Amino acid sequence: MALPIIGLSPYAEAASWGAVWRDVPCVFLPERYPRLVRAAGGVPVLLPPGDAGDAAELVARLDALVITGGPDVDPARYDAAPHPRTGPSSPVRDAWETALTRAALDAGLPLLGICRGMQLINVVRGGTLHQHLPEVMGNNSHRPAHSAFPSHPVRVLPGTALAGILGADDALAVPTHHHQGVDRLGAGLRPAALAEDGLVEAVEGEGEPFLLAVQWHPEEGGGDPRVVRALVEAALTRRCRTGAA
Repeated sequence: MALPIIGLSPYAEAASWGAVWRDVPCVFLPERYPRLVRAAGGVPVLLPPGDAGDAAELVARLDALVITGGPDVDPARYDAAPHPRTGPSSPVRDAWETALTRAALDAGLPLLGICRGMQLINVVRGGTLHQHLPEVMGNNSHRPAHSAFPSHPVRVLPGTALAGILGADDALAVPTHHHQGVDRLGAGLRPAALAEDGLVEAVEGEGEPFLLAVQWHPEEGGGDPRVVRALVEAALTRRCRTGAA
């Protein structure tokens, strides 16, 4: 059986390099994401932003989808005014990832969210976000200034699908870098892991074939392929069930 095709949503930003190219519109992704997909047994492909109406056709060609990390989701998408500390959003990326996520959910495609990806999935499902965690949680443990991706412990909740992947761990150390997080959970989502301060650090779908999102960065800190490996396994299971090649 051919290796599963795993779609990855990229950044859509201006970039500069060399002597000529300055502020060129680009799509790109840190190399650690595709490396992790390969380590988990999948074939990574980037999904540049396009017409939202094309998302369903594109998703139909994939075996699984990863919504990756990135900038803050536009608060208007969950009917909130922007907080002074909310960073600039990417309207093009917000629209494209929303279309991809909805198409994946409609198709029952295995879906994984990472950091911003978890927040975007929660918003698509009708949830809301805390826009600046230090004000809400009273600490800066989720994005301390001294390190790009420090680790902090999370508690994986027993009885969840995530516990079946990582074990029901009371002190799993995960690489983190975010100042926003889940406030009200979206429809059909349940917590799968919590930080020490009570913040939801992972969610999963209730009754979904495979819908998982983590607030941390499994591609960092040396890379932990377990959640991506579970995504790949779900993709292969779905392919066998649907009779795809």
